[in-house]
Amino acid sequence: MADFTNDFWNIYVTVLTVLGIAGCGVLLWSQSVHRVRLSADSVSAESSGSGAMARQVETTGHVWDDDLTELNTPMPRWWMWLFYITIVFGLVYLLLYPGLGTYAGKLGWKSSGAYQEELQKADAEYGPLFAKYLQQDLKVVAAEPQAHAIGERLFLTYCAQCHGSDARGNKGFPNLTDKDWLYGGEPDVIKTTILHGRNGQMPSMAAALGSDKDVENVAHYVLNLSGSTADPIKTVFGKAKFGACAACHGADAHGTQALGAPNLTDKIWLYGGSAETVMETIRKGRNNTMPAFEDFWARRRCMCSRRMCGACRMTQRRWRKSN
Repeated sequence: MADFTNDFWNIYVTVLTVLGIAGCGVLLWSQSVHRVRLSADSVSAESSGSGAMARQVETTGHVWDDDLTELNTPMPRWWMWLFYITIVFGLVYLLLYPGLGTYAGKLGWKSSGAYQEELQKADAEYGPLFAKYLQQDLKVVAAEPQAHAIGERLFLTYCAQCHGSDARGNKGFPNLTDKDWLYGGEPDVIKTTILHGRNGQMPSMAAALGSDKDVENVAHYVLNLSGSTADPIKTVFGKAKFGACAACHGADAHGTQALGAPNLTDKIWLYGGSAETVMETIRKGRNNTMPAFEDFWARRRCMCSRRMCGACRMTQRRWRKSN
């Protein structure tokens, strides 16, 4: 309700909720005392097994499939009392907890407060463990099985959605198991990336390069830099135009980690290494954002996850050797 700036919605939700509950109570009460008025044709005789004795059975007069009739009897009492109990429970709940517009409830419970309480319990339980790891060197922590398991669970919970459960990345999200780092692979750099996030932007270079043919030539030059298949003639023309790209990627095309500009001389591609994909990148540019986790994670957990990045690389190396 905090999103509403007008008291109308507070009153609207409160009245609608109260009337809904009251309406359920009235409906139940009416069904416990009301009986359908019958006509003479609505009374049917039902014979006993021998037919010697007959009794009158009241129905509402509704008949389906020739012989299915609706008895003119109230709902069973035990069933109705279950509904009454549900109504009472709902009223008590709305009295104690939020549910009626902006009314906070007698207990003053908030989901945010419960969340903060859980965080405090977790910090009290795991804080000393994280503090111990903060005192140790990265390589020592990465080799410690318990620390590696904690970092792995943190990674699978918060990072795997983009980077994949095996940390090999997805289209537009870098592979964390190789030695190619956009901003650098030092522990402090990884920590900065996790805490503050990254916003990598490549502007559209189509206008700067000139014609669409120039875009294609530069794309083939970039492919040639990484040893990929490229047209040799287009490569020559593209090299002359690459100066517009050198400001970020460097004259040698090895990239600039301070800007997050990738190395173009290897075969590691963030969006794909086909000529069509490279041309699309040049024409339209790219905009990648990694969210900041500084407010979401406590610093100790972030440090543990930072170490997990190093542990992840060690694990992937062992995986490669075993396969």
